[in-house]
Amino acid sequence: MLKVVGGGVAVIMLLSISSCSFERVTSGHVGVKVQNVGSGSGVDPQPLSVGWYFTPPGTSIYEYKVYAQPYTYQKVPFQDKNGLSIDADIAISYQANPALAPKLFQQYRVEMDSIILGAVYNEVKDAISKESGVLTVDQIYGAEKGALLDRAATRVRNKLGKYGIQIESMTWASRIRLPITIQNQINARVANEQEALAAEANVKTATARAKAGVEAAKGKAEALKIEQEAIQNSPQIVELRAVEKWNGVLPTTMVPGSSVPFIGKVAK
Repeated sequence: MLKVVGGGVAVIMLLSISSCSFERVTSGHVGVKVQNVGSGSGVDPQPLSVGWYFTPPGTSIYEYKVYAQPYTYQKVPFQDKNGLSIDADIAISYQANPALAPKLFQQYRVEMDSIILGAVYNEVKDAISKESGVLTVDQIYGAEKGALLDRAATRVRNKLGKYGIQIESMTWASRIRLPITIQNQINARVANEQEALAAEANVKTATARAKAGVEAAKGKAEALKIEQEAIQNSPQIVELRAVEKWNGVLPTTMVPGSSVPFIGKVAK
């Protein structure tokens, strides 16, 4: 009987030992230990750093990446204040907060990939919808485009950060897509505005040139006026100008009795 009991105990111990194992938390990850059976079942509040851990029967270890990971959501839908349907691709960069890894698992109970495709996507879509819903399509497509996404990112960070999901960045990964009729209207308006700006620039250039011409003419008139007054007061200036323009060559033929040009005047 003792041999039978002893053999049974040995078998039980052997089965228990064989069912135990070790699991490893790999580099760049934080681990969460979860006990699935027994009176102590639940999530261990202490996050696990990189290394090997003993995992008895009923115990599992979940891992979350603690370095930034990119992901792009395709065609996230939202609306403007008038209910106009819009969509765009949104890129995020995320990682798990190591200190809050146990809380992260308690909240979502799944791996990070599933969280990104589910809970995080819903938060991103909801945040953008709340921010776009108070703006017109012109504001969304124009001046408020960057600020809208910044405010939405703040909403997402505030909501997910307390559960251990850190959103490092959130950006537009595509142009904002509008219904084709609205897009054509905006394109036409932008083209008209550009043409108006170009025309305005041309007018300013022509006006500046005209003003410059007027000022130049005024300058020439003023200079001519001063020169005329000087000639009236000093007739010798005319003679001096003629001498300045003379090339020094005397005429080859002269009328008898006439004086040699400039000679007498220069001598004076």
